[in-house]
Amino acid sequence: MQLWLIPTLYAIASVAAGFLVPRLESTFLAASLNLSTSSAQAYLSAVASGMMALTGIVFSIAFVLVQFNAVVYSPRLVVWFARDRLLFHSLGMFVATFMYSLSTLAWVDRQGAQGVPFLSAAIVAAMLVASVLMLAQLVQRLNNLQIMRVLQALGDTGRQVIVSTYQAVPWRTSGNAARAQDFQGTPELTVKHAGNPQSVTSIDIARLVGHARRMDGLIMMECGVGDTLLEDSVIMRAHGTTTLVPEKELSACVHLDEQRTFEQDPKYAMRLLVDVAIKALSPAINDPTTAVQAIDQIEDMLRRLAKCDLEACLAFDEAGDLRVIYRMPTWEDYLALAFDEIRQFGSTSIQVMRRLRAALVELAACVDGERARLVRDYLIHLDSGIERSGFDPQDRAAARIEDRQGLGLSHHQGGGAASRAPSEEMGRAVS
Repeated sequence: MQLWLIPTLYAIASVAAGFLVPRLESTFLAASLNLSTSSAQAYLSAVASGMMALTGIVFSIAFVLVQFNAVVYSPRLVVWFARDRLLFHSLGMFVATFMYSLSTLAWVDRQGAQGVPFLSAAIVAAMLVASVLMLAQLVQRLNNLQIMRVLQALGDTGRQVIVSTYQAVPWRTSGNAARAQDFQGTPELTVKHAGNPQSVTSIDIARLVGHARRMDGLIMMECGVGDTLLEDSVIMRAHGTTTLVPEKELSACVHLDEQRTFEQDPKYAMRLLVDVAIKALSPAINDPTTAVQAIDQIEDMLRRLAKCDLEACLAFDEAGDLRVIYRMPTWEDYLALAFDEIRQFGSTSIQVMRRLRAALVELAACVDGERARLVRDYLIHLDSGIERSGFDPQDRAAARIEDRQGLGLSHHQGGGAASRAPSEEMGRAVS
């Protein structure tokens, strides 16, 4: 549901209740609030005028605060904060309270009849209490814009996406992968994007498997989640088909939006964490500690990704036949996304270099085989960057010490460990 519909539905419901409830009350409920007409009018007028003033003040401050923090963290975080449903529910409740108060006010002393509608006045009081509770929740939610809570929220979201993307995938069963060689050659069907540039937010692999089975062919995806599709960008190609499926049905399996989302895209959570880190490392902010805290979340995500089968990009049907080949990031892609920009923009910070080195050394201990080799190569690359940096010899030696706090608790044995050559230090740490 579109978020703007939330306050709209609140407003429509309050207008409908404002017309219906007082009429039903006057017809079937002969109770009247033991309150003078002038007092009731003052009470309802105060609620109505106060809610509109509160709405303007609260949401002006909220949007300014969100914009300010999003500029400090990352411009891509603006949408994440602004799409919070609590924000729209709060706006809807404030507007509903205002409009229903006006409707009830119109029934006080209506046509000269003395009395105050009891039920309607009670509903106004209940809506006022609900508005106060929502205001408290909104203030608490804005308090979550603190940097540590933002980083933790991004990390939590990334961890959830990793689980849903790599572990809850029923189509990844074993099958005849060699069958892909039977579908070499010119594709029978090519699906292209038409329209304005849009980002791939998710791909319905299970549905594509069903279509490929109907066609008795193989679908090869030419785009991945997070890619931006331009006019005539190839989305997928179908090979070896005997029965063609309409392009609309195939393209409907690829969900598009104006911007990336977290769904099926662990890279996006990591991308935002990296954005926060490099923004903190900019000369305008110069906050390497925030970058170190972002690396904490990034390293945790990489450790979880290390336990996943990142190379499994094949989808099989129930008979074990290969039906869809899709694109997913490799371990090398994740390493580059996680560390390249932080290494480049943090090359003048000893604190960041020490934290990066600690992350790579401990990550190398969590993986083996080709993945471990890639981590060791990256560690050598990091050490060579330290050697080429503008640090003096003492700072270069300090930058080669692993420290999970950046500058706090070094992990080396003996006073001479810091002065070892980069390759020797790497070998000692990884072995």
